[in-house]
Amino acid sequence: QVQLVESGGGLVQAGGSLRLSCAGSGSIFRIKNMGWYRQAPGKQRELVAVLTSNGNTNYADSVKGRFTISRDNAKNTMYLQMNSLKSEDTAVYYCNAVPSGLAWGQGTQVTVSS
Repeated sequence: QVQLVESGGGLVQAGGSLRLSCAGSGSIFRIKNMGWYRQAPGKQRELVAVLTSNGNTNYADSVKGRFTISRDNAKNTMYLQMNSLKSEDTAVYYCNAVPSGLAWGQGTQVTVSS
Protein backbone atom coordinates (compact mmCIF):
# COMPACT_ATOMS: atom_id res chain seq x y z
CA GLN A 1 0.00 0.00 0.00
CA VAL A 2 1.51 3.29 -1.15
CA GLN A 3 1.41 6.00 1.48
CA LEU A 4 1.39 9.66 0.58
CA VAL A 5 2.18 12.36 3.13
CA GLU A 6 1.62 16.01 2.29
CA SER A 7 3.27 18.89 4.11
CA GLY A 8 4.27 22.51 3.72
CA GLY A 9 0.94 24.27 3.99
CA GLY A 10 0.28 27.29 6.12
CA LEU A 11 -1.10 30.79 6.33
CA VAL A 12 0.25 33.29 3.83
CA GLN A 13 -0.75 36.71 2.61
CA ALA A 14 -2.02 37.22 -0.90
CA GLY A 15 0.90 37.51 -3.29
CA GLY A 16 3.06 35.25 -1.16
CA SER A 17 4.55 31.84 -1.86
CA LEU A 18 4.52 28.36 -0.41
CA ARG A 19 6.11 25.08 -1.38
CA LEU A 20 4.20 21.90 -0.71
CA SER A 21 5.83 18.50 -0.45
CA CYS A 22 4.43 15.03 -1.03
CA ALA A 23 6.47 12.15 0.31
CA GLY A 24 5.71 8.79 -1.21
CA SER A 25 6.86 5.27 -0.67
CA GLY A 26 8.90 3.39 -3.22
CA SER A 27 9.41 4.80 -6.68
CA ILE A 28 5.79 5.78 -7.19
CA PHE A 29 6.61 9.10 -8.81
CA ARG A 30 8.66 7.44 -11.53
CA ILE A 31 6.06 4.87 -12.55
CA LYS A 32 2.79 6.76 -12.23
CA ASN A 33 1.38 10.01 -13.45
CA MET A 34 0.94 12.08 -10.30
CA GLY A 35 -0.85 15.26 -9.45
CA TRP A 36 -1.76 17.82 -6.88
CA TYR A 37 -5.42 18.21 -6.03
CA ARG A 38 -7.17 20.72 -3.83
CA GLN A 39 -10.51 20.96 -2.09
CA ALA A 40 -11.90 24.26 -0.93
CA PRO A 41 -14.71 24.44 1.64
CA GLY A 42 -18.03 23.50 0.09
CA LYS A 43 -16.43 22.58 -3.24
CA GLN A 44 -15.46 19.38 -4.98
CA ARG A 45 -11.87 18.25 -5.08
CA GLU A 46 -10.14 19.48 -8.23
CA LEU A 47 -6.93 18.56 -9.99
CA VAL A 48 -4.61 21.55 -10.33
CA ALA A 49 -1.28 20.16 -11.54
CA VAL A 50 -0.07 16.98 -13.23
CA LEU A 51 3.40 15.52 -13.56
CA THR A 52 3.60 12.51 -15.84
CA SER A 53 6.00 9.63 -15.32
CA ASN A 54 8.08 10.90 -18.25
CA GLY A 55 8.27 14.42 -16.88
CA ASN A 56 5.56 16.31 -18.73
CA THR A 57 3.49 18.83 -16.80
CA ASN A 58 0.00 20.23 -17.11
CA TYR A 59 -1.87 22.80 -15.07
CA ALA A 60 -5.38 23.97 -14.49
CA ASP A 61 -6.03 27.38 -16.03
CA SER A 62 -6.59 28.84 -12.57
CA VAL A 63 -2.99 28.16 -11.51
CA LYS A 64 -1.10 28.25 -14.80
CA GLY A 65 1.90 30.54 -14.62
CA ARG A 66 1.82 30.63 -10.82
CA PHE A 67 2.26 27.01 -9.73
CA THR A 68 5.06 24.62 -10.65
CA ILE A 69 4.99 20.87 -10.06
CA SER A 70 8.23 18.93 -9.80
CA ARG A 71 9.73 15.86 -8.19
CA ASP A 72 12.96 14.58 -6.72
CA ASN A 73 13.21 10.90 -7.55
CA ALA A 74 16.10 10.33 -5.15
CA LYS A 75 13.97 11.59 -2.27
CA ASN A 76 10.70 10.01 -3.44
CA THR A 77 9.15 13.44 -3.08
CA MET A 78 6.95 15.59 -5.27
CA TYR A 79 6.61 19.35 -4.87
CA LEU A 80 4.21 22.13 -5.70
CA GLN A 81 5.76 25.58 -5.77
CA MET A 82 2.98 28.11 -5.42
CA ASN A 83 3.69 31.76 -6.19
CA SER A 84 1.47 34.84 -6.39
CA LEU A 85 -1.06 33.17 -4.16
CA LYS A 86 -4.63 34.39 -4.19
CA SER A 87 -7.42 34.03 -1.66
CA GLU A 88 -9.15 31.59 -4.01
CA ASP A 89 -6.19 29.23 -3.65
CA THR A 90 -7.28 28.58 -0.07
CA ALA A 91 -7.95 24.85 0.21
CA VAL A 92 -6.67 21.57 1.52
CA TYR A 93 -4.08 20.27 -0.93
CA TYR A 94 -3.54 16.58 -1.64
CA CYS A 95 -1.26 14.56 -3.85
CA ASN A 96 -2.36 11.39 -5.61
CA ALA A 97 -2.03 9.49 -8.83
CA VAL A 98 -3.79 10.73 -11.96
CA PRO A 99 -6.40 9.47 -12.21
CA SER A 100 -6.58 9.19 -8.44
CA GLY A 101 -6.28 5.61 -7.37
CA LEU A 102 -4.13 5.62 -4.31
CA ALA A 103 -5.21 6.09 -0.73
CA TRP A 104 -5.65 9.76 0.08
CA GLY A 105 -3.32 11.31 2.61
CA GLN A 106 -4.37 13.80 5.24
CA GLY A 107 -3.65 16.75 2.99
CA THR A 108 -2.09 20.06 3.95
CA GLN A 109 -4.06 23.24 4.59
CA VAL A 110 -3.22 26.34 2.61
CA THR A 111 -4.85 29.56 3.72
CA VAL A 112 -4.31 32.77 1.77
CA SER A 113 -5.39 35.95 3.49
CA SER A 114 -6.38 38.94 1.39
